[in-house]
Amino acid sequence: MTETVIRAEGLGLRYRRRGGTWALRDCTFTLPAGRIVAVVGPNGAGKSTLLAVAAHLLRPTEGRIVAPEGDRVAYVAQDKPLYGSLTVAETLRMGRELNPDRWDRAVAEELVAAGPLDPGARVRSLSGGQRSRLALALALGKRPEVLLLDEPMADLDPLGRHELMGALMADAAERGTTVVMSSHVLTELEGTCDHLLLVHDGGIRLDGQIDELIAAHTLLSGPVGDLAPHAVVDSRTTGRQLTALVRRKGPVEGPWTATAPSLEELLLAHLRASRTLEGASG
Repeated sequence: MTETVIRAEGLGLRYRRRGGTWALRDCTFTLPAGRIVAVVGPNGAGKSTLLAVAAHLLRPTEGRIVAPEGDRVAYVAQDKPLYGSLTVAETLRMGRELNPDRWDRAVAEELVAAGPLDPGARVRSLSGGQRSRLALALALGKRPEVLLLDEPMADLDPLGRHELMGALMADAAERGTTVVMSSHVLTELEGTCDHLLLVHDGGIRLDGQIDELIAAHTLLSGPVGDLAPHAVVDSRTTGRQLTALVRRKGPVEGPWTATAPSLEELLLAHLRASRTLEGASG
């Protein structure tokens, strides 16, 4: 049985200073150890709040979350908070002094050198992408069991994203690190992440291994007709042509062309369905 590294039960968080708005509500999920987990969803869905709760930076209003603490976890926030007056070398030295028992100098310096970042450059003078690289170097140098990343590649160009994603994947494969990362770039996730959390309107809409979720769905196209007995997630009609993502209930019969959905098709269909339900309830 795969070990569970993070478990949430009925998790909810309400911001009282925002008119009592619930950022998270009734979130229940489990994340297995050693996986690369994609946390996806639209802006304002609750992704950043969920990661901050998992990092024990925010206390839930209701429910509970069980996750590693202390030096077993590293968290990189969207704004990549670093000390602007320090140099790159001083920032890495600070990481070593704060984590004397776990610090991996080689991996941190290798990630910085690949930038390349001038060790003597002040953090305030770095570009957004360079600060992202330095923040990730600090997080990986800590050698955490769980790495929580909130939009870690947002400031990077395509080549930088590719290089840093490769570094994350190599580290996870070598050391069994669990990586939980949010992202808006769906192509960044496909082929690299193996577990999915789809967050919408503060709740968990999908939770599971990506290959199993894809295998449970089928993309059907054909003439407009009855899709029973399958559970329809989302459907669109163009003239007399129907395209639908369904959860299969038995073999596919009828005049349908059935294909496996891509991860992007799966996510977009569930997001459209969630938006439709939200509009109907409102």
